[in-house]
Amino acid sequence: MEKKTEELILEARNFFESYKKELGKTIREGSNVISIDFNSLSENAREVADSLLSNPEETISILELAAEELGFVTNPVVRLLVLQESYSEKIRNLRAKHLNKLIQVEGIIRQASEVRPQVVNAKFECPSCGTIISVLQIEARFREPTRCTCGRKGGFKLMTKEMVDAQRIVIEESPDALEGGEQPRRISVFLKKDLVDPRMEERTTPGSRVKIIGILKEIPRLSPAGGILTRYDIAVEANNVIPMEETFENLDISEEDEMQIKEMAADPRILDRFIESISPSVYGHTEIKKSLALQLFGGVKKTRSDGTKTRGDIHVLLVGDPGVAKSVMLKFISGIAPKGRYVAGRGTSGAGLTATVVRDEFLRGWSLEAGAMVLANKGLVCIDELEKMDPQDRSAMHESMEQQSVTVSKANVQATLRSETSVLAAANPKFGRFDPYQTVASQIDIPPTLINRFDVIFILKDNPDRAKDEAIANHVLMEHKQEGGKAIIERELFRKYIAYSKQKVFPKLTDEAVEEIKKFYVDLRNTSVSLDQPTRPLPISARQLEALIRLSEACARCRLSKKVSREDAMKAIDLMKYYLMQVGYDYETKTFDIDRIASGVSSSQRGKIMLVKDTIAKLENKLGKLIPVEELKKELEGKIDDKTLEEAVEKLTTSGDIFHPRKGFIQKM
Repeated sequence: MEKKTEELILEARNFFESYKKELGKTIREGSNVISIDFNSLSENAREVADSLLSNPEETISILELAAEELGFVTNPVVRLLVLQESYSEKIRNLRAKHLNKLIQVEGIIRQASEVRPQVVNAKFECPSCGTIISVLQIEARFREPTRCTCGRKGGFKLMTKEMVDAQRIVIEESPDALEGGEQPRRISVFLKKDLVDPRMEERTTPGSRVKIIGILKEIPRLSPAGGILTRYDIAVEANNVIPMEETFENLDISEEDEMQIKEMAADPRILDRFIESISPSVYGHTEIKKSLALQLFGGVKKTRSDGTKTRGDIHVLLVGDPGVAKSVMLKFISGIAPKGRYVAGRGTSGAGLTATVVRDEFLRGWSLEAGAMVLANKGLVCIDELEKMDPQDRSAMHESMEQQSVTVSKANVQATLRSETSVLAAANPKFGRFDPYQTVASQIDIPPTLINRFDVIFILKDNPDRAKDEAIANHVLMEHKQEGGKAIIERELFRKYIAYSKQKVFPKLTDEAVEEIKKFYVDLRNTSVSLDQPTRPLPISARQLEALIRLSEACARCRLSKKVSREDAMKAIDLMKYYLMQVGYDYETKTFDIDRIASGVSSSQRGKIMLVKDTIAKLENKLGKLIPVEELKKELEGKIDDKTLEEAVEKLTTSGDIFHPRKGFIQKM
């Protein structure tokens, strides 16, 4: 056996000699963690690789010993990178044959305990003969030596104990790995040493998807009397935790990737290429795809002089008739964005979106569980069927979307969590399809306060048009025939490009861009409106001005430019005009009116309602409390037509300002 160990140490040393280039990064950083690619190991040190699979604990010690002997790293810790697919197991398929073997499992972290010190080795002194006895602490209970070589039993003196940081996490099978009605299975994973350092802890928060490489261990179960039961529990002692989803800030970009990205950025059509790469299976919707591309790039988060923060994330709302590929676009974006989360309206609660307090079965107290918007911090959350969510649950989104934090005050937990998340939401009209002559707000079951928080709102109408329908039919049929065409920009490169732009590029507004945005904002707010109107329309509000700045910054980021040019501002303005034309155009006054989107009542309508209300008050002074409708019509003749008057009276009745005591008469409340 000793000969075998020596041979393995020699082979491991030879392997590390040939692996110097990869070890360079570890040595430069002054770290003691050596990451080994299992494929390289199996190619260059076959015996060690075979031994690692059958006898992992001893082999890892041999590898660490060989690395220390070479003197590259002091006190090295060997961490394995991805194993071959054949060694990946589902949590539900782990059996007794896997015990003490190297395995690889994937799942979503459901719970994570706090990091606490744990004894791994303790040294005792025998009072009789002075012998030092070393006891490895493997089980949960602290073990003392049973007897000494001199025959003494018990009463040993504890000299030193070696401690490491340890944490217990519970991982659960991910939903996409399940079939039919299978319930996801869970397993405990124990993390030690560098796997629980603060940088790593960020990646092991509940809700993160991870790949665990480790050794399957048995854990004895104790009976109430204190004896060990014949049935054991299993847990994984992790050798490495590999996060499956990373934020754009954490994505690794090599020098080759950087060169390729800079080459792409030189293309003047780069934004169009990104637009073509978003949901290629969906025909058309160019403006919408442009806003989705800009949403992925995002604006720049700023801290103002008074200390308040302005969000850089762009929120987009798609409202449309059924069957216009809203969900397809949402699914695509949630797949391409890092930490992308997809949730659907009816099955989502406010707690599931933001955060909730649950009773912790291990710590015997209350603990905080994060929802989708917190888990997608620095990512993107896609909410489908927004109008089907419960109104109380939707109200939880307000703070998260604008202040980008979630405040929880429940039981004995008071906490504020970060949720720097972009929101892409889709909703259907209240009555199934759109009525083009009614306001958007009156046709969607979403409160105006929430609608107002979206930077860009698109209306997707499904109107028959022979040429367009033919193009859509051709596109859909060709997609079915090809069974997955090639995207213009590959998915991985798409992600790396966005990651690079978010890590390195923070565009600043130039004077030309500022001038262009200011001109558009001021001119639009002061459009020529007939002055006899009691209230003038508000074409856009300051919220839309901030949205314009964010969209302009995203355009500059797309080109990897440090400055927001006039052209970037123009692109943002065109996008805003396109969406305002769809949702905020008041056909009566031929002007844009933000109130049509936000409150469902345009200012021209509101002005007429105020006029009717004032006239009723005037007639009350003249005629008494009961006012005949005919008198009201006479008084307003030439100012308002009969249809508008009826609508205004109906609105005032609904709001409770007036009522009908009998037919043909109205009275103020």
